[in-house]
Amino acid sequence: MAPGPNNLLSVSNATHHGFRVAVLAGLGRLLAFVGMIGIAAAGLVSVLRTSLLFFYGIRLVGAAYLFYLAFRLWRAQPVAALGRGRSAHPERPDLLALARQELLVAAGNPKAILIFTAFLPQFVDVARPATPQFAVLGLVFLLLEWVAIAVYAGMGCRLGRWFATPHRQRAFNRSCAALLGAAGLGLLVGRR
Repeated sequence: MAPGPNNLLSVSNATHHGFRVAVLAGLGRLLAFVGMIGIAAAGLVSVLRTSLLFFYGIRLVGAAYLFYLAFRLWRAQPVAALGRGRSAHPERPDLLALARQELLVAAGNPKAILIFTAFLPQFVDVARPATPQFAVLGLVFLLLEWVAIAVYAGMGCRLGRWFATPHRQRAFNRSCAALLGAAGLGLLVGRR
């Protein structure tokens, strides 16, 4: 439920295109996570556990990516007034393009990569077959992620009118940038 890049994208999609479009676009994110769960189940976890250098490399790249996103969001210029959770442009949104954007943001999201490679495997009992355990853990995660998509899309719809002024858009962007920067700092200083 943390306000990471994908959840902020759900807010943006809902603000511009409405709740239904934002939730359907979130399927791209879920598809990326299915792939990550499969990679974690296939053994990337053992590589990360045995190679401290590789693990720290992932942390550094993840932190740098979060700092980059924070910098871009901090400097982002407000867009034209939106109002009532819809874009000023009434044309039909390209759902496939929005889902692809969700997929690409999720695939490059270091937080998600770390969850599947460093956090999720801690709940796997090595004395039992790993594949069914990863399947259950993965399904639970995907269900919770779907809830997060819906919650953030709902927030985007509710906040659409609030984003009508450039001052408020800038304040929101900078608040989110600060949160992303703090997450990047957390990756840098966190213990293994």
